[in-house]
Amino acid sequence: MKIYHGIDDFTRLDYAVVTSGTFDGVHVGHQKILNRLREVALKHGGETVVITFWPHPRLVLHPEDRSLQLLNTFEEKAELLKEQGIQHLVRIPFTKEFSQLTSEEFIQKILVQTIGTKKLVIGYDHRFGHNREGSFEQLKLNAPRYGFDVEEIPRQDVDHVAVSSSKIRKALEEGDLETASHLLGQPYSLTGRVVVGDRIGRQLGYPTANIDIDTHYKLIPADGIYAVTVLHGRAQYKGMLYIGNRPTVNGTKRAIEVNLFDFSGDLYGESLTLRFHTFIRGDEKFPDLDTLKQQLAQDKIDALRVLQEQ
Repeated sequence: MKIYHGIDDFTRLDYAVVTSGTFDGVHVGHQKILNRLREVALKHGGETVVITFWPHPRLVLHPEDRSLQLLNTFEEKAELLKEQGIQHLVRIPFTKEFSQLTSEEFIQKILVQTIGTKKLVIGYDHRFGHNREGSFEQLKLNAPRYGFDVEEIPRQDVDHVAVSSSKIRKALEEGDLETASHLLGQPYSLTGRVVVGDRIGRQLGYPTANIDIDTHYKLIPADGIYAVTVLHGRAQYKGMLYIGNRPTVNGTKRAIEVNLFDFSGDLYGESLTLRFHTFIRGDEKFPDLDTLKQQLAQDKIDALRVLQEQ
C-alpha cells in the first residue's frame, strides 16, 4: 500500500475506486465498504483509494475539547487498511483552512482532478465539505457531470446492533472486550514504547514493561487486568496487562504495564503492540504486596487459560 501525506504527490489514476472518511477503528462496518471497494476495482481493473483526514477534524476545530478518544493512531489505521488490501491511502492534513472547502470544491479539486475517481463508494451516513453540506443525494444527482458513479452502502447491522466507533468506545471503557472485538472484527490494540518504571513487578516475580502512549487522544480501555498478546517486531508473546493507578502501592498516575510470559531480556525503548483478548478482573487495592503477588499468580493462570482457548 502506498501512503501519500497530502495530495500533491498523488499521480492521477486511470480508474480510481474511492472512499473517504476518518475510518476510526476500521471496524466491521468500514470493512463492508472496503470489501465493496476491492470488488469494484477487481471488476473494472481499477485501483482502490482511501482518502482520510488527519488530525481528526474535532482535534482541529475544537482543540479545547479533550474528551475525544480515538480507536486508532494514524499509523495503526494505516496498518489496518493495508491488511484490508487497500492500494492507496491518501492522508489529507486537516486544517481550519481545509474545513472551509465546499463539497463542490472537494469533489472537483480532489476526487475528480487529483484522484481520477471513476467510482465512489460511501457509507450510509457519509457527509463531507464545509459544514458537512455534501451528501449522497447531491453526489447522485450530479454524478453524470462529475464523470463518476457513486454507490452508497446501506446501514449495516451486526447481530441487530448498528456498528459505530462510539459503541466500540463505550464497550472498551466498560471493559466489554467481547462486544468491542465483535464490532471491530479483531482484538482492540494499542502501541507504545517501553519506558523505565519503578520495578515493583520485578520484586514480585512478575517483571513488567511499562508502556508509554505518547498521545492524549488514544482510547485506553477500563482499568483492570487483561489477557493479551504482545507483538515485538516479528515475535509474539502471551501476557497479562495491567491498567490502573496501582492503589496497593499508593500510586497516583495511571499506568499501563504488561508482563510477557516466557520472555527474558531488555525492552527499554522498544515498541510493543498489545492486543486485548479478555478482561480478567477489575483493579483493586490489596492489603499488602504478598496478597497482590498471590493474586497475580491466579491472574496468570486465568490469562493463560483464555489465551490457550482462543
